[in-house]
Amino acid sequence: MKKYMIGSRVVKTGVAVFLTALICEWIGWPPVFAVITAIVTVEPTVSASIKKGIVRFPASAIGSAFAVLFISLFGDSPLTYALATVFTIAVCFRLKLRDGLLVATLTAVAMIDVTHSNLLIAFFTRLGTTTIGLSVSTIVNMFILPPNYRNHISKNVKDIKHQTGLQIEKLFEFILKDKHESTASMLNDLKRLDQNINQTEMLIRFQKDEVKYHPLLETEKEEFKHLQSQMNHLRLIHYHLSNLIHNPIINLSWSDSERNIILTAVRALVQSLQDETSYNYEVHANRLKEITAIFWEDNEEITKNNEIHPTNFPPELIILYELVSIYDLVDHFYTN
Repeated sequence: MKKYMIGSRVVKTGVAVFLTALICEWIGWPPVFAVITAIVTVEPTVSASIKKGIVRFPASAIGSAFAVLFISLFGDSPLTYALATVFTIAVCFRLKLRDGLLVATLTAVAMIDVTHSNLLIAFFTRLGTTTIGLSVSTIVNMFILPPNYRNHISKNVKDIKHQTGLQIEKLFEFILKDKHESTASMLNDLKRLDQNINQTEMLIRFQKDEVKYHPLLETEKEEFKHLQSQMNHLRLIHYHLSNLIHNPIINLSWSDSERNIILTAVRALVQSLQDETSYNYEVHANRLKEITAIFWEDNEEITKNNEIHPTNFPPELIILYELVSIYDLVDHFYTN
């Protein structure tokens, strides 16, 4: 994934700061408090900017109130800084205004150094500058380079699909060909894959929030819905891979012929994940039928050779169950 030094959110923050400072200077208010608010209010989505802005306004009012109170009692002293900070944090936590805690504390501390008289006017001026910062940054976030994560999500889904294919191949070769791959290494790979899935799911949540303020066209809605479905299937495939790697897979009773059938099916599955043009529904269904047949043969053999049904599934059934499940999920990935 490419990293850019200046992204849209950085640009929007700069624009919001410029406009906020410009408005404050035009009114004749000190811009520093408004600028602080504007910087922290440019969120990943417009919805988040509005929701957190609603929290940050009362939090800033609390910080300003405590700054004014302790300035009137102790003047510009170290005790004023300490008390304003502690009381602002305590009250914001108590009132569950956690999203506004940072801006409230910064406002309280910054006010002490510049407020020496006309305390009531100073208090209402801070509320005014906070309102300007919140309003400007939210409007900028809504209309200038509005958040759109669909392309990013689409790219991530393709990358995760490719990584998933590599993990399937590595894990089944480890199981079927007795390769001495480090289990710890495979666990780390699965953990990285899980992190990528989590990040993409977060972007999907952002895009869902954004739709409230920037509705998608009908074709875009369908595309986004399809991406969500694909992401859900990749999450479930990751779950089945995790099941495999955390189960003890030893002393497999399969013949070389059965192993080759399973390995051929796995490689076809991996190919379809790494190159979607190679996916063929009929070929996929035939491979699934072959490994399902082995599954039922093994199941029948186990029940035939045990007077009492075993309390634990043998490793062969676990492997085939997970593989059949993954095959079914890949089918849904492409056909739903």
